[in-house]
Amino acid sequence: MNDASAVNRYRSIWISDIHLGTRGCKADLLLDFLRHNESEYLYLVGDIVDCWRLRRSWYWTQSHNDVVQKLLRKARKGTRVYFVPGNHDEPFRDYVELQFGGITVLPEAVHEMADGRRFLILHGDAFDGIVRYARWLAVLGDRAYSAMIAINHWYNQLRHLCGFDYWSLSAYLKHKVKNAVEFISSFEHAVAEEAKRRGVDGVICGHIHKAEIRRIGDILYCNDGDWVESCTALVEHRDGRLEIIDWPAVRKISFFHVAQRVSAS
Repeated sequence: MNDASAVNRYRSIWISDIHLGTRGCKADLLLDFLRHNESEYLYLVGDIVDCWRLRRSWYWTQSHNDVVQKLLRKARKGTRVYFVPGNHDEPFRDYVELQFGGITVLPEAVHEMADGRRFLILHGDAFDGIVRYARWLAVLGDRAYSAMIAINHWYNQLRHLCGFDYWSLSAYLKHKVKNAVEFISSFEHAVAEEAKRRGVDGVICGHIHKAEIRRIGDILYCNDGDWVESCTALVEHRDGRLEIIDWPAVRKISFFHVAQRVSAS
C-alpha cells in the first residue's frame, strides 16, 4: 500500500516495544502506521515508554510526543485502547484498572476474536528469568543492546556507501547465536504453557522483539514484534484471522533510510 490517503480497517491491532524515549525508536514510521490503520480494539502490549532509559538521560523528540497524542486521539474517537505495561514501563503497573485519556491500563487481558477464540495478552517479561530474577543483568543487557544499535547504525552507513542494503546486527545475533536462540525458544514455550494453563486458545505478547505466529502444541503463539528494529504489528481481520504486518515492507520504505532519519533526529 503506497497510497498516502488509504486507510486499512481491522477489528484489532497489537503493537509493543515502541521504546519511546530512546534514539532507536522508529517513531516517525509508527506514526505513519497509526495514520493508515484503524481498528475497534488497539492493544499496547508493553514497553511503550522506556522509563529505564529516560531515568539515565532524557531523550524525547516531537515525533515521540506525536505518537502519544495520536494514541490519545484514537481513544477519544472511539477506539478501545488498552495498555498492558512491560518491564521498561513498569511504573505504570501501579495504575492498573485506571484510565488515562480514555486508555485503560491493565495487568494483562483476554481478548475474544471474531471467530470466538480467546487469547491471553501480556507483555511477557514475567517469563524472562533474567528480568525476573537478575534485574541488574537485565539492565546491563539493555545497555549492551543500546550500544549494539549505535554500532549497527555506523556499520550500515558504511554498507550504504558501498551500495549494500540495511542489515541488522542485533537481529542476526538473536537468530544465530546459540544462547539467544535457546532463550527465545524457552521464552516462547513458557508463554504458551501459561496460556494452556489458563485454558485459552492462544497468547499474544511482545518483549523479545521477534514477530511471529506459530503453533506450539495446542496454543497459537503470537508475538507482535517491535518498533526499534522490525517495525511490525499484529492485526485481527474481521473474520478473526491474524496477520503480522511488516510496515516498512508494506510502505516499500528502505529500512536504511528509516534508521538514518531516526538517528539524525
